Amino acid sequence: MKIENIIESAVTEGIKVLYGQDVPAKTVQLQKTKREFEGNLTLVVFPFLKISKKKPEDTAQDIGRYLQENCQAVASYNVVKGFLNIVIAPEAWIGLLNDINTDEKFGMKTATDNSPLVMIEYSSPNTNKPLHLGHVRNNLLGWSLAQIMQANGNKVVKTNIVNDRGIHICKSMLAWLKWGNGETPETSGKKGDHLIGDYYVAFDKHYREEVRQLTEQYIAEGMEGEAAEKKAKDEAPLIKEAHDMLVKWEQGDSEVRALWSKMNNWVYTGFDETYKALGVGFDKIYYESDTYLKGKAKVEEGLEKGLFERHEDNSVWADLTNEGLDQKLLLRSDGTSVYMTQDIGTAEMRFKDFPIDKMIYVVGNEQNYHFQVLSILLDRLGFKWGKELVHFSYGMVELPNGKMKSREGTVVDADDLIEEMVADARRTSEELGKFDDMTEEERTNIARIVGLGALKYFILKVDARKNMLFNPEESIDFNGNTGPFIQYTHARIRSILRKAEAEGIVLPETLNTANAQLNAKETDLIQKMNEFCSAVEQAGKDYSPSGIANYCYELTKEFNQFYHDYSILKEEDAERKLVRLVLAGNVAKIIKNGMALLGIEVPERM
Repeated sequence: MKIENIIESAVTEGIKVLYGQDVPAKTVQLQKTKREFEGNLTLVVFPFLKISKKKPEDTAQDIGRYLQENCQAVASYNVVKGFLNIVIAPEAWIGLLNDINTDEKFGMKTATDNSPLVMIEYSSPNTNKPLHLGHVRNNLLGWSLAQIMQANGNKVVKTNIVNDRGIHICKSMLAWLKWGNGETPETSGKKGDHLIGDYYVAFDKHYREEVRQLTEQYIAEGMEGEAAEKKAKDEAPLIKEAHDMLVKWEQGDSEVRALWSKMNNWVYTGFDETYKALGVGFDKIYYESDTYLKGKAKVEEGLEKGLFERHEDNSVWADLTNEGLDQKLLLRSDGTSVYMTQDIGTAEMRFKDFPIDKMIYVVGNEQNYHFQVLSILLDRLGFKWGKELVHFSYGMVELPNGKMKSREGTVVDADDLIEEMVADARRTSEELGKFDDMTEEERTNIARIVGLGALKYFILKVDARKNMLFNPEESIDFNGNTGPFIQYTHARIRSILRKAEAEGIVLPETLNTANAQLNAKETDLIQKMNEFCSAVEQAGKDYSPSGIANYCYELTKEFNQFYHDYSILKEEDAERKLVRLVLAGNVAKIIKNGMALLGIEVPERM
């Protein structure tokens, strides 16, 4: 049982004994005692003044005296104005350490058959280009959020919606037909997503040249510059061909569909390699080519029910003026769908596939308005989670100028980023001598773990709502608030435990609470470990991987301060040595479990 729960129970019982009234547990406000005062937990007594009819100091003295006499967990107390500072007894801390020690998943809950089902959508790539740095942040946030929601006792379904249709796909297909000469990932030696991305860039290059030439022609014919450019963009032969291909795709043309399927499969194979390298995955993947028709049908159904309206040009709209918004297009005049329609169709398919209680969309903050509208529309259409859908909105991520330029020079490619992070981790580890006495296989694996850990931690430690600057050099630092610093501390603890085992020391499952002696740093460390429960719970409420990242850093820092001041293996008192070894082992366990919630591995040695 958490010490906070023990104190909370004792306080409510004390209030009833002292003042003859029951109080709800939520009125018991406990917080960590400020460092300048003696104590571990502080009780705010102001909520009880109406009941006690006494001054804050007198009320605190009453409750403190009762706790010291009636609660074994309380060793002593002191009063500062309206605050009761409580000193927890050493045997209570050892008892808590024993509880932590016997629970491999301390601080995390397990889902049951009755647990709510949370679906989390992330990634959402287009099949006309490889994943980039923005996708990296998206995937890492989505994966971590799924682990956090699961650790809070929810059933979780991780899902992806692939944008596999539309004019952008046709541009790559057309470029490949014109300039590809039958090139494949195998013949080119390129990943499929990179190959298709190259043809998307090639289309754009040729299209811009056509637009330039036509613009000059129209200006020579007497048109204004802006009007000439607009007409050129619409009349360029390439864009007309791409639109014709899209129409054929919509009509189910067998040749266009066969090419579309072949090229998309190249991309999916490439995506899978990137997902595997990042350590993320999905339970269910949906494709817009399947969902857009479902969306159109659902909009038509809403139209029949009077939820939407058809305009004179045959387009279908949702009037959202009563919600303080504008009108939203759902079907164009030619009957084709928009993104909103596709999202409605995807929701329809998901709702039939799973009994969803909460839906979380991990999508950038440029789509805030889109999800505000989607929530209203899904609610109108009868989706029980529509009104309360969560748009996990995150900011942009950029790199310092001149760092890791991509193939196109504008967007940082995910594969390039991963490759360079692992290479940097290897180089830094070798310079610091951390690879001495390791096999090549171990070096390769640890470079991968450290490089990816640096990347993931640096991105996830920042509040997701904020724009961020990712600095690769800063991220691979074995000191400070970084992934490698935390990973190295875990490896150091595991090394201590291996040495203890080699010395024949057997760690008990349960430490003896009698005659327990703990110094201030040891109690601080147990208290910090105990806070993992609250950190996991709060991260689930706030949808905040950064809360877990910052907790792992604080715990790591707390352990390193302790390790700097006190010896573990050289401690002469056998009982104290055992306590410190059990302490260290459980710090390592919580670091490992906490970092796993971020999708980060921790090595056994570094």
